[in-house]
Amino acid sequence: MAFGAPGIEPRWSSSAKEGVGTAYHTSCRSWFTLSHGIVNEIYYPHVDQPNTRDFQFLISDGETFCHEEKRDLNHEIEYPERDCLFYRLTNSEPNGRYRLVKDVLTDPHRSVLLAHTKLEVFDESLRGKLRLYALLAPHLAGFGAGNSGSCTEIGDYKLMHAVRQNVHLLMTCSSGFSRRSVGYVGFSDGWQDLMHNFKMDWQFRTAPNGNIALTGEIDLPDTDEFTIAVALGRSYQSAATKLFQSMAEPFESKREAYVRQWQRAVINPEFDFSSDTSDDGGEYRLSRCVLLAHEDKVFQGAIVASMSIPWGETKGDLDLGGYHLVWTRDLVQSASALLATGQMGTPLRALIWLAAIQRPDGSFPQNSWIDGTAYWSGLQLDQIALPILLAWRLHKHDALGLFNPRVMIVRAAARLILRGPVTAQERWEENSGYSPSTLAVVIAALACAADWAMEIGNTDAADFVFAYADWLAAHVEEWTVTTNGELVQGIPRHYIRINTTDPNTPDPHADPNTAMIQIANGGGLHPARNIVGGDFLHLVRYGIRHANDPLVCDSIEVIDRVLKHDLPQGPGWRRYNHDGYGQKDDGSAYDGTGVGRCWPILTGERGHYELAAGRDPKPFITTIEDFSNQGGMLTEQVWDGPDLPQARMRRGCPTGAAMPLCWSHAEYVSLIRSRHDSVCFHRVEPAYQRYAVNRVPNRFEIWMLRHPMQRMSRGKILRIILADEASITWSTDNWQRTNESQTIHQEKLNLWFADFPTAEWPVGSVFAFTIFWKRDQRWENRNWQISVV
Repeated sequence: MAFGAPGIEPRWSSSAKEGVGTAYHTSCRSWFTLSHGIVNEIYYPHVDQPNTRDFQFLISDGETFCHEEKRDLNHEIEYPERDCLFYRLTNSEPNGRYRLVKDVLTDPHRSVLLAHTKLEVFDESLRGKLRLYALLAPHLAGFGAGNSGSCTEIGDYKLMHAVRQNVHLLMTCSSGFSRRSVGYVGFSDGWQDLMHNFKMDWQFRTAPNGNIALTGEIDLPDTDEFTIAVALGRSYQSAATKLFQSMAEPFESKREAYVRQWQRAVINPEFDFSSDTSDDGGEYRLSRCVLLAHEDKVFQGAIVASMSIPWGETKGDLDLGGYHLVWTRDLVQSASALLATGQMGTPLRALIWLAAIQRPDGSFPQNSWIDGTAYWSGLQLDQIALPILLAWRLHKHDALGLFNPRVMIVRAAARLILRGPVTAQERWEENSGYSPSTLAVVIAALACAADWAMEIGNTDAADFVFAYADWLAAHVEEWTVTTNGELVQGIPRHYIRINTTDPNTPDPHADPNTAMIQIANGGGLHPARNIVGGDFLHLVRYGIRHANDPLVCDSIEVIDRVLKHDLPQGPGWRRYNHDGYGQKDDGSAYDGTGVGRCWPILTGERGHYELAAGRDPKPFITTIEDFSNQGGMLTEQVWDGPDLPQARMRRGCPTGAAMPLCWSHAEYVSLIRSRHDSVCFHRVEPAYQRYAVNRVPNRFEIWMLRHPMQRMSRGKILRIILADEASITWSTDNWQRTNESQTIHQEKLNLWFADFPTAEWPVGSVFAFTIFWKRDQRWENRNWQISVV
């Protein structure tokens, strides 16, 4: 048995992925990621469960050196086939003495990773002397601790086995292993053994319950060509069966089937937008594959945000989620982008998955595992609204099939009305308040719901929802625009990032000029009027405001002065000033504090704005393409400081944040489709016509228990919206006379409301009221007042 139990504290691998892959067929339930010329995580049986840290080769001459593939060799990654996540990794010794060429894919029908490898020796003095050692670090079922390893045999086949709970991993080689060993990382693993004297001396057969590594010396054939296979299963027998069945067929036949699956699934000449790109469509086609690869194959429609853990090399077992979780926001972005490429199946599956995990109150988890189990517990109004937008887009593309999302939409719309307009978290999941991006998404979604209701003849429900959306649209500037901004001289009036208020007891009249905001991740306390971001661009993106609105144009000038960075690839923008989520100035990893860097998605969002303003967004398309790494992956953030060679930070290149980020790929794909159509793919036409082209006047002021406004303009209709049936006792003369009004049931939404016209009320009058709940037969035991101004 190996010594050194349980090994050092486990860590994950870098998030700087250069490739992700899986077979397109659902019978293969393994996924893999690549970086630094090696395989990192292998996911199984779902796309949210990693089972390895990394899998690479050690190369030794037995006398003078032992090279570690990921650290000591030069890496090149290629796509031998178009429209397919099949990779060729070429890792070369820096002096040109030898190289490894690996073709990496999964079995097209089994949960088995295959790495067909060829050793090419150019230095004659090394010919016949080089030894290869496969080194694999299991992190089964998402944990590096508690893994057990052993050397096993089935017949003449020598295997390496790891197990944790009910997940089994088996590794073998087509030419066999001449030596095998399992050990504890940092003490008795193969890396420690070989780096000591360049020979494999240890052959431990077991290493129970720890952070372990499997090491196998390749029995090199005369051709120096072999296939390594890593199978995963729910039992030893299951993994072994998959392993041997996969190895019983030639690698070339696996490759042909794998490529054929992908190309049959994604090639659609009608949606070839190569002329709208700067690289003949290469990044566009790859992005489409990347988005499809992030969908689970059992819980179909569940698309995780990324097969990566941001700054994973610093994260351990306590960071369970990483980004391989489903955020409704990211899921809708990915599904919508796929819809823009002509893919109908995955977006519909995504909508159905969302409908299946929706809570009875209409909300969705902040994020969740692919089975719908919530991970974090925040409530975000845009994540309630976005599924409505996805459903509407599918409806407009006649892609809903026989699925009827009516119940999901009604629940979500009612929840938005009762919980708005203050969100507990905005799209960056850091602050509560009045967010321009959240408001834009909510208005657009409600416009979709109302338009759809009108289409099927539910005019009462449509009018009710439109009235609420109109009210939101009429107050966006009041809630999210400062008139005392101090960031850019001469532009005091502009949108702010968010007007903060307590989500549990929101101030219905929070003042953007005086509110203070506590920036997350150590960003400090600042006046909200001086914290800006590009979130207001959603108002243009979805059609709530016109691109040439003077306020929008002034706000563009402010964020360009404060957040824009001119990078070698093109313009980039940070999320907001004083952002603390990102790589530190010295290039070290984010650890709860840092500096928020430029996000490629923000370059895409700006491209969408430029298109709406009548300008060509192609320069922004080109910039995003140039942000991609060697494998074509798009990151969450790019480095916008000076080059730091010692920290491997280059200006305009990926940081240690999540990569690939599906949202980045989705924004890029959507921008290409938008340019092709000459209109923003995300624009909601009913909202655009109602609020930007021919603005509909707002007729109502809305009062709710969650948003108890205290003043309103005379002439508007006061609408009180409640979740249950009630009678409202009210007075306009300080209770000298009282009146009683019954709430009306808005049956489709299961909401109750009462309207009070104020045109005849004198300015300065006060509308006082209280509520009696009929179902519970109880008074609210408090009064509210609304001043008519």
